[in-house]
Amino acid sequence: MTGDLIRVALVDDQALMRAGFRALLEAEDGVEVVGEAADGEQGLELIRAEAPDIALIDVQMPVMTGIEATRRIAEDPALSPVRVVILTNYGHDEYVFEALRAGASGFLLKDTEPADLLQAIQVVARGEALLSPSVTRTLIGEFVSRPPDRATAPGLECLTRREREVTALAARGLTNEEIAEHMVISPFTAKTHISRAMTKLGARDRAQLVVFAYESGLVAARGADQRSG
Repeated sequence: MTGDLIRVALVDDQALMRAGFRALLEAEDGVEVVGEAADGEQGLELIRAEAPDIALIDVQMPVMTGIEATRRIAEDPALSPVRVVILTNYGHDEYVFEALRAGASGFLLKDTEPADLLQAIQVVARGEALLSPSVTRTLIGEFVSRPPDRATAPGLECLTRREREVTALAARGLTNEEIAEHMVISPFTAKTHISRAMTKLGARDRAQLVVFAYESGLVAARGADQRSG
């Protein structure tokens, strides 16, 4: 961020949707919309040119999907400060999990309340993941019912027992405060464990840590939880 100014890029193939987001964001002090794009390829060009703090990207677009655009942003070292928030029309969109795997920091429904959108921008700009407990429990638990991908996931052996525990709790949707209460530690200590786990696993943010927890088998998807219970 430039001082306290949060710079945002809008990437959506619906002009009316972009106009609505722009009007809302530009009415907020401390937020600047640096540009708009109508497809993933244009969006990637815009983001490379402007290097915004936040990129709001539609998941399904012509020319290049939001998932592919997100993947290319995450793979570009020059764009490492850019945080991607995926926009979707659906509360249970299977593409969203793929976007998280590709490097997105979270997602928003397009019909989200204005106040929630503005709060989301601020959350992601602070480097936090936009994964509320309800989102984690429903969306990720719903779509990660596939077998764990231990072949591609980083090894759990690099984490301490405490780090594994906080990672598992984060993946189940607990906030730092809830993790602290569960483990009888301070919220600061919980946050420290989370940060160390992210560093060891090379996770860009908390969203990537959650993805790792499911892919490695550290946490079972909801269906598996129910079967084992």
